[in-house]
Amino acid sequence: MQRIEPLGGDEFTPLTTYLNTASSGLLPARSAAALRAAAEESASYGTMGQDYFGPAEASRAAFARLMHVPPERVAIGGAVAVHAALIAGSLPHGSEVLFPEGEFSSLVNPFAAAGNGLKVRTAPLAELADAVRPGTALVAFSAVQAKDGRLADTEAVRAAVRAHGARTLVDVTQAAGWLPVRAGDFDYLVCGAFKWLLCPRGTSFLVCGADGTAGDGLEALHAGWVAGADPMESNYGPIRQLAADARRYDEPHAHYSYVAAQHSLALFEEIGVETVHAHDVALADRYRAGLAELGHTPLPAPGSAIVSVPGLADAADRLAAAGVRVAVRAGNLRAAFHLYNSSGDVDRLLELLGEG
Repeated sequence: MQRIEPLGGDEFTPLTTYLNTASSGLLPARSAAALRAAAEESASYGTMGQDYFGPAEASRAAFARLMHVPPERVAIGGAVAVHAALIAGSLPHGSEVLFPEGEFSSLVNPFAAAGNGLKVRTAPLAELADAVRPGTALVAFSAVQAKDGRLADTEAVRAAVRAHGARTLVDVTQAAGWLPVRAGDFDYLVCGAFKWLLCPRGTSFLVCGADGTAGDGLEALHAGWVAGADPMESNYGPIRQLAADARRYDEPHAHYSYVAAQHSLALFEEIGVETVHAHDVALADRYRAGLAELGHTPLPAPGSAIVSVPGLADAADRLAAAGVRVAVRAGNLRAAFHLYNSSGDVDRLLELLGEG
């Protein structure tokens, strides 16, 4: 079988066989170096001072390019749940919101807990498009399911939503960075960037509206000073004028997260998401083939970089002791393959599983 080499060159030198990107990604060397330099500078502010907005704006622009939308449509923040709560709070009272069964809590709970009487309904992922009905206001779903790697049929969902005059909210936390995505295909897109986009925790994005405001159906419910048209003039009292684009939905961001994020996102622009996609899926398919030879059957998730296997959860501790990092989700052993992995990593995992 053909050997698959890691992508990214000297950016990654993990001390373990790291196959757990679906939990958290590894920082590239360039991002870690920028983070260390910023922390060191913060000890004195003696030479450069702190550019609070520059790294955030560079990250916003890079994410926009990766999603094929203008940066005016992108808001930044610290967590998907906050972006989801903004959308939930903006929906009319009593609106129906449809989710896949077992969807990740950070996407679902802000709607379930909203104080505007939203009606939350679920359906199996494979039947999500068929479950859209008259009166459904929003269909919210992950492009890739976290616990088992299944890919949503986004085309079918979009067609059903259009037919019923609803809107779509897609969470690409488990997709962006390896699965090509076009944010313009959806009404709203959210992303926690600390997984496959290899940013620090505290980096998240919201894409909305044709131009970030007109007709996007959102209210600037948590607008702070950074949401003003001129943030430096929005420090005291009510904000006289909000930003004209999606920046009105910004949270005051975690500065250090974005200092590193701009460099992580630049790496994906250099390599190309399509290249990463081919690499990651090839590794996952190699793993699936090896599992079959060992007599194990993974959960169906064709075309995914995430592979979950029933009956192997007990192997996780043994694998960790051998320096192989995977995860257990819903009682299944979950491995996630990304650009810094190689065919050698897959073969090492299969070897250890075969010894069990």
